[in-house]
Amino acid sequence: MDDLKFNTVESTNTVEYSTQLLKDNFPKGSTVYLVVRQVSRSGMYRHISCHSKDFGNYSYHVAKVLKWAYKDKTNAVGVGGCGMDMGFHMVYTLASVLYGDGYALKERYI
Repeated sequence: MDDLKFNTVESTNTVEYSTQLLKDNFPKGSTVYLVVRQVSRSGMYRHISCHSKDFGNYSYHVAKVLKWAYKDKTNAVGVGGCGMDMGFHMVYTLASVLYGDGYALKERYI
């Protein structure tokens, strides 16, 4: 009974795991597909979900790597700001964190 490991899910939810998962699913030059799930009344906050080419949702891992808010209600990343394309901002920041080059990934809205 002492050999049972509880909370094994938490051990796989580290930033390093999320970073490697995102690098595996979004290699340099690939496209991150975005869906705007919700926009606040003021237009200054959005919930944007991130998907790969097979439409797997990687929003949780993106939020974890960027240290941004993850929204359970919409399964999306919380992105604040206005006056520019916030999806581009999120993908540019993600590419900067993963590869050190903001233009290493492309974004496309679906």
